[in-house]
Amino acid sequence: MLLGTHTPKLDEKGRVILPSKFRDELGGGVVVTRGQERCLYVFSTEEFERVYERIREAPLTNKQARDFQRMFLSGASAETPDGQNRVTIPPHLRTYAGLERDLVVTGVGAHAEIWNADAWNAYAESNEDGYSEMEQEVIPGLF
Repeated sequence: MLLGTHTPKLDEKGRVILPSKFRDELGGGVVVTRGQERCLYVFSTEEFERVYERIREAPLTNKQARDFQRMFLSGASAETPDGQNRVTIPPHLRTYAGLERDLVVTGVGAHAEIWNADAWNAYAESNEDGYSEMEQEVIPGLF
C-alpha cells in the first residue's frame, strides 16, 4: 500500500527518485500516465495490468468510456527505475502535469500521484474544508 506525502525534486533529465517507502511496491517497474486534476498516476506494472483489465471491459459503444480509455492509455509509459531508483517522466507527461523542479508525490493506496508542488498545495488547500465536511455516502460503509 502506498501512503504519505513526499517532496522529491525533478532533475534536469526529467527523472524523479521514488520515495524509499514506495520502492518495494514500485521498484520492479511502473506505468506512469495522465491522472485527473492534472497530476500523474504511477502504478506498479502489476496494478496497471489489473486496472487495464477493468478498463477493457468498458463498452466501446459508450463515448465517455472511449474518451477515458484514449486519454488514460495513450499517455501511459512503462518505465523501469534505474540503479538509483529514479524514474524518467516522459516530456509529454511532464508538460501535461506542469511539472517543474519541485514535486509532491502522494501515496493513494494502490497507486501514487505526482504533482507540481504549487498545484498540489492549491488543490490541498481548496479541498481541506470539503474533506472535513464529507458525508459517509462518498465511500459507503467506510465509517
